Amino acid sequence: MGSLLIAVIYLIFVSLGLPDSLLGAGWPTMQISFGVPSYYAGFVSMTICFMTIVSALLSPRLIRKVPTIWIVIGSTALTVLGLIGFSFSNRFPLLFLFAVPYGLGAGAIDASVNHYVASRYSSSVMNFLHCFWGIGASISPNLMALAIRYAHWNEGYRWTACLQLGILLLCFLSIPLWKRKEEGVKDLSEENGSIREAIRTPGVLLTLISFFAYCSGEATCFLWTSSYFAAIRTGVTDEMAASFGSLVFAGLMFGRFLSGLFSNRIGDRLLIRIGIAVELAGILLVMLPFSHYAPAAAGFFIIGTGMGPVYPSIQHLAPSHFGERLAAPVIGLQMASAYVGSTFIPMIFGSIQYSVGIGVMPFFLLVFALLNLTLLEGSFRRTEQSRRSVP
Repeated sequence: MGSLLIAVIYLIFVSLGLPDSLLGAGWPTMQISFGVPSYYAGFVSMTICFMTIVSALLSPRLIRKVPTIWIVIGSTALTVLGLIGFSFSNRFPLLFLFAVPYGLGAGAIDASVNHYVASRYSSSVMNFLHCFWGIGASISPNLMALAIRYAHWNEGYRWTACLQLGILLLCFLSIPLWKRKEEGVKDLSEENGSIREAIRTPGVLLTLISFFAYCSGEATCFLWTSSYFAAIRTGVTDEMAASFGSLVFAGLMFGRFLSGLFSNRIGDRLLIRIGIAVELAGILLVMLPFSHYAPAAAGFFIIGTGMGPVYPSIQHLAPSHFGERLAAPVIGLQMASAYVGSTFIPMIFGSIQYSVGIGVMPFFLLVFALLNLTLLEGSFRRTEQSRRSVP
């Protein structure tokens, strides 16, 4: 039964990844349909992410009071509502209305399931979990590409909503598995510390800012990769540009699969360092002055591969670095910090690329990758110093 529950949790993360890449993949076509400038995608993305921040900050309270499976069911239902709303939107302002449930559905499920897995399973399980998020995030850009080719971009959202409904049904059917897992297990959520206490803990603030930096680069890739290829690489059709939105997601999936195989042997910290080094190599490849799309496509896949272990490894470190009692508020704060980066930085980049050109994208990504590495190393040092100072 335990392995069956893990399979359900993996499917939950497939569903979590499905909506994340649709806007970036469909935006070059959606922009024309709505008759708005390219940087307007940043405003929609900002609204989605703002609502995700709200639900992530509420997640420690929800985790204390509501079983994880019911948080998952409620959040997935909200996401389905948002997807269906997007699919029927025929005017740009309607996207903001349906961005509310779209975003609210993501934050609580992300924080609650990450806390559940970080507290109960190994680093390998955590990396495989986020690998399955990459599967979902890789599927939806290709669904959008098919929709653009054979129907309309609205169908991309509609087809994704149908997949989400199927996973929602499986979640309902899995309720007995969650109850069996918790039988005889100490309720960890009752001992959770507060968000205020977590912020004051040495190393937490640096971790939050590093998470902000990581997700700033990640979200910029998610939203603008398709537009990057459509604008400055030769030989790219609209359908190809939409499908290229899945390059980073496919890389994330591949990187997390590899990390799942080796994480228990080499540890979370080394995985993070290796991942950021690979990410930097991919960014440098995109910077090379080739007009054809192939080197840049390989570069974005490598960027995603390097990013792969960073997110799950940081979250898996929370219970061991900051204590089990603070794990839930720390992970909730990490999610909120991550979505602050996801909210504002893609929008800021949209304004920058509108002014100076989208060719600046790899240099923009380089800044955040280096910032992420520097802050994480600082957090590791602060945590070690704090442990040595305890008598």
